[in-house]
Amino acid sequence: MKGKKPRAFSRKEQSPPRAKDSSGARFSELAASLAEIGRGFYARGWALGTSGNFSVVVRREPLRLAITSTGLDKASLTPEQILEVDEAARVVRGSGRPSAETSIHLAIARVTGAGAVLHTHSVCSTVLSGLYAAKGGVLLEGYEMLKGLQGVTSHEHREWLPIVENSQDMARLSQTVAEILAQQPGIHGFLLRQHGLYTWATELAEAKRHVEILEFLAEVMVRSSALGHRG
Repeated sequence: MKGKKPRAFSRKEQSPPRAKDSSGARFSELAASLAEIGRGFYARGWALGTSGNFSVVVRREPLRLAITSTGLDKASLTPEQILEVDEAARVVRGSGRPSAETSIHLAIARVTGAGAVLHTHSVCSTVLSGLYAAKGGVLLEGYEMLKGLQGVTSHEHREWLPIVENSQDMARLSQTVAEILAQQPGIHGFLLRQHGLYTWATELAEAKRHVEILEFLAEVMVRSSALGHRG
């Protein structure tokens, strides 16, 4: 019995499989993480209504951020509602409009080298930003929870949380933020007056922990003030 001739493969069949889009896979993973964090912050009362915006660096050179689209209910935030923007805040992936505060996220990522930036609108951080506005910031000292901040190893650490006057002029506000960060490189966050908290870190998980630490301390300060122990 004669053997069969080997089947000739087409060029299409012979071609190796296409390499996966590594940047796309990374973006998808980060988008899922941001959506999960947003839902968690909503559940804790830190991003109610359409408040709050969250970003993570997808790529450093050129700078690309995954960031929440504007006007979203964080209770039901999904990965599909996360956009990728370039260093000029232009959308390069996804459908929607980025947060008006995208320029602030970009400024923080550039000046600090942060890998993630998170912005919350809790009751306590908003109240605290008004209580201490005249002092230009809040001094946090002596709290064990401070050791949860990146690079802090003692409760004796003195953490200065600047309070920045809020503005609808995002270009000017972003420039102000950049100047403060350049002048005070050791800080872990700041408050926008009557607005909320910004914090950041090298990794997304660390930035999330910073939110938890600073929101906890904001609540401590507000409750202490109500009891007459204002700093």
